[in-house]
Amino acid sequence: MSKSLVIIPTYNEIENIESIVKAVFKLRKKFNVLIVDDNSPDGTAAKVQEMQGDFPEQLFLEVRKEKSGLGTAYIHGFKWAIQKEYDYVFEMDADFSHDPTDLPRLFNALKNNADVVVGSRYKKGVNVVDWPLHRVLLSYGASFYVKIITGMRVHDPTAGFVGYKRKVLETIDLDSVRFVGYAFQIEMKFKAYLKGFKIEEVSIIFRDRVKGKSKMSGSIVKEAIFGVFMMKIRSLFRKK
Repeated sequence: MSKSLVIIPTYNEIENIESIVKAVFKLRKKFNVLIVDDNSPDGTAAKVQEMQGDFPEQLFLEVRKEKSGLGTAYIHGFKWAIQKEYDYVFEMDADFSHDPTDLPRLFNALKNNADVVVGSRYKKGVNVVDWPLHRVLLSYGASFYVKIITGMRVHDPTAGFVGYKRKVLETIDLDSVRFVGYAFQIEMKFKAYLKGFKIEEVSIIFRDRVKGKSKMSGSIVKEAIFGVFMMKIRSLFRKK
């Protein structure tokens, strides 16, 4: 039987963590959950530890010493998943901007033909709810920019709702991933693209978080804009 893992990185998500974990476990399709917490001062990790009493075989927790970036949290989770021999590994935010009920659709795409599946906000128009217009334009514009620079035909390359077959994570040199912010999402897709893996998109509706604070910052945007260009240049001088 195939094993599926959802990795949820957290920093100060005490308002969301219990609800998001229980929402995943309510699905008919069985997913295990790994929380990678960056030593949240609000007690997120302690809440997960409490919940492990109810879900000892499904809920796992890794606590890091400090806040070290989204990308490194996922890399930590990927390595953990490979070691535990999960067949399918998913990324998902803790704040319900990604709907857990979409997970089975992403799983089915991987089980059929895809090596990487993207929960896409932009495959069919713009499916974003409750974002201000400037945020939508920034995100959509960034996706268009990434497509032009990298050559990937992915409508939502900055998406953070993503699933991977284990062979993809085993093939990519995870220690070579440079980005730590949201550009990490672009870099992972680009590395899979360069390796010839099949990337598919499943249309989702993305909703802005209701509880907690966004982690978006100016430095994250700067990393994405300038970093993507340099990532493409470096790829031209390297073998796949």
